[in-house]
Amino acid sequence: MHKKTILMLGGFIGLAFSGITGAADMHTEVIASTCMSCHGPGGKSQGKIPSLTGLHKDHFVKVMTEFKAGTRASSVMKRLANGYTEAEIEAMGDYFASLK
Repeated sequence: MHKKTILMLGGFIGLAFSGITGAADMHTEVIASTCMSCHGPGGKSQGKIPSLTGLHKDHFVKVMTEFKAGTRASSVMKRLANGYTEAEIEAMGDYFASLK
């Protein structure tokens, strides 16, 4: 292959992966938005339910994993946590940790 062709293919592959990343970020925002119906707009609670905004990722993942496993008491969160994959929980942990 010519050097120009290789560079063009590399560019197209890079664009494809950047689109995948954008889609993943969008997916994370959509699933994280479901949390906001109880935890408040932007994850900032206005009541007794804990805020998620700025929560450390490791803590978020630990708590969600405990809900999912049934080792943390809850009335609703176990059912909700069961709907997420480990990767989605990790991504939401990153998302909420990034909010201020």
